[in-house]
Amino acid sequence: MQGVDLAVADFRQALQWAQPGDFLYFDPPYAPLSKTASFTSYTQNPFGAAEQKELAAVLHALSQRGCKVMLSNSWVDSILELYQDFHCVEIQAGRAINSNPDRRGKVRELLATNYRISG
Repeated sequence: MQGVDLAVADFRQALQWAQPGDFLYFDPPYAPLSKTASFTSYTQNPFGAAEQKELAAVLHALSQRGCKVMLSNSWVDSILELYQDFHCVEIQAGRAINSNPDRRGKVRELLATNYRISG
């Protein structure tokens, strides 16, 4: 596609290059769905509550800059609170992998944008 750049980068880097009118999608490690869930990182670097708050601050800054932003994450209170100023949509996402087979299936996820999604 012409005019499209795909980047896999630390979310903080977006503040260095994002321009008004840019569209940015963020897919961080999701917040745990329960107190016993422990997966919070795809790499050796943890991605916990502090990183979730920092990511929200980056999205707010990009929004103020005039960028369009979208984020997916868990539909949990801590994340909903971080994005209460955004348009939040609940989606049902299928999960085929879980150590407990009874927990496989649909889970509630958040899609947060700084613009309205039509349709």
